[in-house]
Amino acid sequence: MRILALDLGTLCGYAIGAPGSPIDSGVLDLRPKRYDGAGMRYVAFRGALQRLLVDVDLVVYEEVRRHMGVDASHVYGAMEGHLQFECEQRSIPYRGIPIATIKRRATGHGNADKLAMIAAAQAAWPCRTIKDDNEADALWILQCALDEWGGLVGTGAAAL
Repeated sequence: MRILALDLGTLCGYAIGAPGSPIDSGVLDLRPKRYDGAGMRYVAFRGALQRLLVDVDLVVYEEVRRHMGVDASHVYGAMEGHLQFECEQRSIPYRGIPIATIKRRATGHGNADKLAMIAAAQAAWPCRTIKDDNEADALWILQCALDEWGGLVGTGAAAL
């Protein structure tokens, strides 16, 4: 089962992996350029999704229920909507994983800060250079999904 994990945001962390296989991870910089409209971040996100969703059996993402501001909530909601649309179009099951679950898996504490998440990721994947907290979060989201669903046979949503 090949899983795509996303930390949704303007700097969008991603990690793709399957049990026993190498992990690909990084950060998508979706900030609009100087003369771009604000909607260009979603155009860029959908383009990235089309590349990332190839041969993916499950998509998981950080489920945010509380935002620091209105703009952040709008960006998150729009990205979540685009993600869900693309998954539905491809019949790929998707799930949100609560933030506290991800942080608890990484550090043992449901309220870990960004530096703790990066340090935990660097310790868990020592051969990898973790770019920032977005990539660290995506790696831990992937690990949560592998722990929960990695051994499933079949890719149907009913299995989840």
